[in-house]
Amino acid sequence: MSQETSFTGMRVLLSSASTVGPATIYVKAGKVTRIENEYLAEGATFDAGPRLLMAGVVDSHVHINQPGRTQWEGVVTASHAAASGGVTTIIDMPLNCIPSTVTVEAYEQKRESFADGMWVDVGTWGGVVPGNADSLVPMLAEGARGFKCFLCDSGVDEFPPVDEAQLRVAMTELKRVNGMLMFHAEMETGASVNTADDPTDYTTFLNSRPPAMEVRAIDLVVKMCREFATVPCHIVHLSAADALPAIRAAKAEGLPLTVETCFHYLTISAEEVPTCSTEYKCCPPIRGQTNRDLLWEAVLDGTIDFIVSDHSPCTPDLKLHPCCGGKIAQGATEGDFVSAWGGIASVGIGLPLLWTEGKRRGLSLQDVARLVCERTAKHAGLSDRKGQIAVGLDADFVVWDPEENNRIDAEKLHFRNKLTPYHERSCKGLVHQTIVRGSTAYDISQVDNSDTWENGFSKQPCGQWIDSPISRSQ
Repeated sequence: MSQETSFTGMRVLLSSASTVGPATIYVKAGKVTRIENEYLAEGATFDAGPRLLMAGVVDSHVHINQPGRTQWEGVVTASHAAASGGVTTIIDMPLNCIPSTVTVEAYEQKRESFADGMWVDVGTWGGVVPGNADSLVPMLAEGARGFKCFLCDSGVDEFPPVDEAQLRVAMTELKRVNGMLMFHAEMETGASVNTADDPTDYTTFLNSRPPAMEVRAIDLVVKMCREFATVPCHIVHLSAADALPAIRAAKAEGLPLTVETCFHYLTISAEEVPTCSTEYKCCPPIRGQTNRDLLWEAVLDGTIDFIVSDHSPCTPDLKLHPCCGGKIAQGATEGDFVSAWGGIASVGIGLPLLWTEGKRRGLSLQDVARLVCERTAKHAGLSDRKGQIAVGLDADFVVWDPEENNRIDAEKLHFRNKLTPYHERSCKGLVHQTIVRGSTAYDISQVDNSDTWENGFSKQPCGQWIDSPISRSQ
């Protein structure tokens, strides 16, 4: 029988509705059993001291790429990276793994492959593709958190897009069980690359994916959300502020629509992207400073529900990046934004990025808890387990110093491929410990201790596969 342990701190944030103050949290069998509003260092199992102790981050949009493309990423490296940044739960996307997670068999194959080792808790979304509507309800029964579809080319052949008629078939199935459907919300508008322009100039790529692609797609999402009013609909990685009026109108109408954006859309502007720096490429693209300011307004007024990483790495050669030293596909152009793979590597570095940019815009620590812990947990159907520190919930904590200087060094990051636009960025906020269901998965003070730790990580994985029933209560 497990014994009760205690975690204490001078500065504890239990939820977005609480104030920062002293507290001691008691834990047994991975769950919070009781909380006292006092700092009780004597006899405590873990003492955070003056550092901030809050609920672990839930990143509900990560591409682990396992099985099938583990040269891009994998569950061990992805969960290490997550744990190093205070993320205690990641939810994997149904692509770019092979096979895509679009059948029960593929779901089971992914679950079995993750036995390699999870240092944080991991779940997965399923996918909606043409012809797999009959697999959706069975995948939910197995533990999939919901489903994602593309309204344009996904970039990988094994995950084709769906049209309106195919959406209707899938949503008819999901309506039976109120299953969530998420949309990569871009649709073709006739925009294309101007071949006379320099492909190593970021604006050449940016101009080929105008905001109208997102606006058109989101108009369809709203239409379908209205038609299938019991199917929760979600827009992933919103980039274009031009779509915000339609989103606000849909929410005012009471439609079950939620929206996320990503750390990169809030912390980088198109004007900052250097020539040939394809580590900045993603779809939809990072847009200009004015657009970024409007996204921040939507975050702060609640139009955008939460923030995720959309960690989507690949090997440097697919990025056609100059760091490859010419080792790219024959005939390809080094630094070509148009042809490079689109995706930004960032799992585990979102907390300091968000806090540094957000604080100067009026973001509070309570807002951080709401945007990257509580609402992401609810989105993933885990609000009965994660997202807050409360009796009965999982003992998932991050201990960090919001005022400590932090310079991101790509070589010290833990995801497999280190190419990231955040290399050498200076931030405020450094994660010191990450606790998953009462066990310490990462401790920065143990990086040099090879006896019981491995580069700061526990030698034994702390994570579990998530297949619990969906809970999206407040």
